[in-house]
Amino acid sequence: MHGYIERSLTPAILNDMKLFPAVAILGPRQAGKSRLAAHIAERSPLSLRLDLENPRDRAKLTDPMLYFENKAGLMICIDEIQLMPELFPVLRSIIDDDRRPGRFLILGSASRELVNRSAESLAGRIAYRYLTPFLPTEYLSGTPPSILDTLSRGGFPESALAENDAASYRWREAFLKSYIERDLSMLGLGASSIATERMLTMCAHLQGQILNMASLGSSLGISGPTVRARLEFLQEALLLRLLPPWNGNLKKRLIKSPKLYIRDTGLCHTLLGIHSVDELMGHPVFGSSWEALCIETLCSSFPGAMASYYRTSNGAELDLILEKGARRFVFECKASSAPQLTRGFHTALQDLQPEQAFVLCPIEESYPLGPGITACGPVQCVETLRDLGEDF
Repeated sequence: MHGYIERSLTPAILNDMKLFPAVAILGPRQAGKSRLAAHIAERSPLSLRLDLENPRDRAKLTDPMLYFENKAGLMICIDEIQLMPELFPVLRSIIDDDRRPGRFLILGSASRELVNRSAESLAGRIAYRYLTPFLPTEYLSGTPPSILDTLSRGGFPESALAENDAASYRWREAFLKSYIERDLSMLGLGASSIATERMLTMCAHLQGQILNMASLGSSLGISGPTVRARLEFLQEALLLRLLPPWNGNLKKRLIKSPKLYIRDTGLCHTLLGIHSVDELMGHPVFGSSWEALCIETLCSSFPGAMASYYRTSNGAELDLILEKGARRFVFECKASSAPQLTRGFHTALQDLQPEQAFVLCPIEESYPLGPGITACGPVQCVETLRDLGEDF
């Protein structure tokens, strides 16, 4: 049994609960939503939890209006809300009778339909927060594994905290099977489980690459529009990240297609049959997987920043740009403790003129690589950016 590891999203959720009658925590199954909600509920003795996968709890909501009116003094956590989306209009009526903040904490799997239905019913009454699996920064409150173990296993708690690599891999196998066969179809992905598994496996092979929609569709035997629709669905389910190209106003020929990432590196490695750090370090995906971990850590740590990558037709490139207002930081990911910077990297710095550049490596101590360029691990990078100002 593992102790509770503090989630970095907690302060934002607690702040939202002081402002909004309802707060939704959305994310993939098994990312830790229920554990986080239980931790938050411990701060309030007047709370109760309804798990809509539990038939007994569902039966309590045969007359939801009567039930919620009877529990008006409590903070109510509703888990797996996607199983009863018809509750949203009821919640609207209940909230409009009493708009005290922090009345409802709603947990569910992220999907376009769920967000749309809740937004339609609860506009102005609900705030949304998206919970990812563990980020490397969150282990600071627990016992931190090595960054390469984190890379290999990914961030889903049962995988990340498993007793050994074999147990971690077996959990991820079972999770993927269940998620593909049950959850994604339930959330509305109109594809067979075989087709979905093929697509995710193909995405794993394309980890960190610029997406060619037509080529992917041809490989899968489906049309371009179908590929786009399914990729967008998987992105909304928080399984994929499609990182857009930077589109600033420079007189450069910029690459226009997004880069594709499976957000959790552990799931990517399971789809590729990679069982351990040793196997990963000998696999061609190693560099792309490190890039995926770094980008996920930075983008999830600073969700208010606009994220993109930079690549021109003449070879200038950067893996990640984060911008907010007038502030711009850039990042290059190198799966090496002794990174070598390319001519394309320096050209991109001249093009973009960032406030600071970071080269993200699997190292523990930061060191300078040149004026305004720092080599560091992703955890140290997040800490440095937070120290540079809360407005970022």
